[in-house]
Amino acid sequence: MNICHATLNDLHTLAQIEAAYLQGIETRLQHFADHFWLLEDNGEIVAFINGSVRNERDLVDEMYHYPEMHNPNADWQMISSVVTAPQHRSKGYAGKLLERVIEDNRAQNRKGVMLTCKERLLGFYGKFGFQDEGVSESTYGNTVWHQMRLTY
Repeated sequence: MNICHATLNDLHTLAQIEAAYLQGIETRLQHFADHFWLLEDNGEIVAFINGSVRNERDLVDEMYHYPEMHNPNADWQMISSVVTAPQHRSKGYAGKLLERVIEDNRAQNRKGVMLTCKERLLGFYGKFGFQDEGVSESTYGNTVWHQMRLTY
């Protein structure tokens, strides 16, 4: 197992795993590839986490639409995607990646990590120390999200 950062060479594989459009992932890679963690197993990308770094304390929908607002020196790592390829789910890959994201951002002296998740995932993120701050202002994808925060 290997954890590394993504490059534009990974674009098509990432888009396929996330079932997202290429341009969206390409734009994120162009603005914050160093905040795009991949987990590879036997040379295959099986999971990834990505997100920009911001000074704002709360995750809002605009953060998904303007990756150019990424500030590598800001206080909060915002996680916008935690994705595992369907055939590799329930193997602990997302957890291993999340531990690495937490470790890397702690080493970079951030205040912490933020994400939003569906209610059914509150327990999963809680195991890593994230606190549920209630329903988020974000309605991205017409979904009800809970804002989760891990403060160092």
